[in-house]
Amino acid sequence: MNCERLPGGPPVPPLSWSAPRAADDPTNVPVTLDEAAEKATDAAGWVEQNWSTWLNTGLKIVLILVVALTLRMLVRKALTKLIDRMNRSAQAVEGTALGGLLVNAERRRQRSEAIGSVLRSVASFLILGTAGLMILGAFKIDLAPLLASAGVAGVAIGFGARNLVTDFLSGVFMILEDQYGVGDSVDAGVASGEVVEVGLRVTKLRGVDGEIWYVRNGEIKRIGNLSQGWATAAVDVTVRPTEDLDRVSAVITEAAEAMSKEEPWNERLWGPVEILGLTEVLLDSMTVRVSAKTMPGKKLGVERELRWRIKRALDEAGIRIVGGIPPQSDEPKQADPTAAISAPSAFASPSSPQSAAATPLPKPDLNK
Repeated sequence: MNCERLPGGPPVPPLSWSAPRAADDPTNVPVTLDEAAEKATDAAGWVEQNWSTWLNTGLKIVLILVVALTLRMLVRKALTKLIDRMNRSAQAVEGTALGGLLVNAERRRQRSEAIGSVLRSVASFLILGTAGLMILGAFKIDLAPLLASAGVAGVAIGFGARNLVTDFLSGVFMILEDQYGVGDSVDAGVASGEVVEVGLRVTKLRGVDGEIWYVRNGEIKRIGNLSQGWATAAVDVTVRPTEDLDRVSAVITEAAEAMSKEEPWNERLWGPVEILGLTEVLLDSMTVRVSAKTMPGKKLGVERELRWRIKRALDEAGIRIVGGIPPQSDEPKQADPTAAISAPSAFASPSSPQSAAATPLPKPDLNK
């Protein structure tokens, strides 16, 4: 070991430092200050060489997050304003004279809210999903295996949850196409009744007896909406074939015109009551068909009122409907003279087979 001599003093060994190590550690080699300074210089150089890359990557990630969150906020705000505008337009139409007939505010609100929720969820998924992939790309991560795995997993989940996906897509298209809404009377094939709630997966129907039907949207193959547009009330009037058709038509027309001028039937009838003619002619009856265009959902009430008024008008005109109670005569009925006469018997004739069979056989003569 080389030693340095200080002026006027003893020789001084070179400076060295070593971290405390175990006695049996094979790496128990002292580290000099020069080596430590060299390692520190290398670390500082490595940091100096890579700090720009780190800063660039960090700024890129921050920029991606800021842009994604800002775009998501703007899209959601635009969708919310669009939904609010749709609701305001529905409320404005509802205040008009025919607003209650043409627009159901609750149905419009639920439909717009459902569409807005779906659009907001889709927009958030697309924006945040794209931002996540861009962040992974900023870290120099190979996205090909990740995307391939995600594709395989998506196919597997799609096969396993195909019924759920079918119900969801069917619900989205039903809402977008406005096939039915809350308050409509529909016939869905598997069930029928009034729509209570329209969801993206399940539609709730209330039946005639008050029961609630939960119908999956994917199971609905055809739908009949009885509350859109208008309905037709049809009444068949059966009278005797000897009645005067012109007189029957005049009585029915007069009763229908009187009904169309009274409330609330003047609002529920959307057209004049028409006599379509004879639908059936038999030996003992003939049927006259009466039809009227009505407000949707009010068909049965209009038919019942129309039958009531037509029956009263025909009774006042002396025209009897087939199937009614026949008029009773005040004159006493005469007794039937043949009621006390019994029916002829086959035993009254001695030559009949019945009399021959009932006659006892003669006893044989034993003396012969």
